[in-house]
Amino acid sequence: MPERTFTFFKPETIMRGFIGEVLSRFERKGFIIAAMKLIWVTEKQAEKLYEMHKGKPFFNKLIEHITSGPIVALVVEGPNAIKVVRKMVGSTNPAEAEPGSIRGDYSLETTCNTIHASDSLENAEREMNIFFQKEEILSYAKPTEKQFLFMES
Repeated sequence: MPERTFTFFKPETIMRGFIGEVLSRFERKGFIIAAMKLIWVTEKQAEKLYEMHKGKPFFNKLIEHITSGPIVALVVEGPNAIKVVRKMVGSTNPAEAEPGSIRGDYSLETTCNTIHASDSLENAEREMNIFFQKEEILSYAKPTEKQFLFMES
């Protein structure tokens, strides 16, 4: 099975009307959207998501931001999904993000930086489990694209 990763569009992406634009980047790249939902993150979910930052000066700001409006949570599947999605997303600090990356094109500041992307297989699995039940994550193939996307053996 191809690699899966977790990503979500932050509240500013929804409020600024960029869901379709950002989602289309993943689809055009050739990724499969294995799960997707629009949710309002609870404080408990937010604290679990950012538990590694507990005690840091920006922790409360992260929690406040992520619970301030709805998000779109996604499980994205494809070859090297974590590495490729992180490259597409760009640097955490939008001032350092390359033009053409999601953060480089849509973000101006670090907390409100449009999108989150898992940085490892372990974190992807942990983060998926916060927002999705196993049965909500689907496996399927796009037969019309398979011959054009996966030529390597």
